[in-house]
Amino acid sequence: MAGLKTGAPAPQNLTVHSQSRVLEVSFSDGASFRIPFELMRVYSPSAEVQGHGPGQETLQTGKRDVGLEALDPVGNYAVQPRFSDGHESGIFSWDYLYFLGSEHERLWQDYLDRLQAANVDRDAPMAAKAGSACSSH
Repeated sequence: MAGLKTGAPAPQNLTVHSQSRVLEVSFSDGASFRIPFELMRVYSPSAEVQGHGPGQETLQTGKRDVGLEALDPVGNYAVQPRFSDGHESGIFSWDYLYFLGSEHERLWQDYLDRLQAANVDRDAPMAAKAGSACSSH
């Protein structure tokens, strides 16, 4: 995972709001975002969610009430959340958090569109996968 892009805004403050299920992040350029845990979870940069290449993404469902149990620093460039559903393999760089915050509305609509296209309800439990998402063929 790459660190900050040269000249990219650095995070100034991160606040976990457990009750409202949002991560509030403010950056050095004055931008401040409230990123829902659900959005973070369904767009986790992990291979479990994103796959190992284009077209290998796994549509996430049943994440409306996901909580954030921990938010651990990764060097000086990222955090690694541990979600209440057990997911903890995504490393969120500062750049990625800025992307999620600044593109929140577009990403959310894309998520809803993908759910509709798959004819899946947002609150449906995740389907069990056959085999490992990271197995090599």
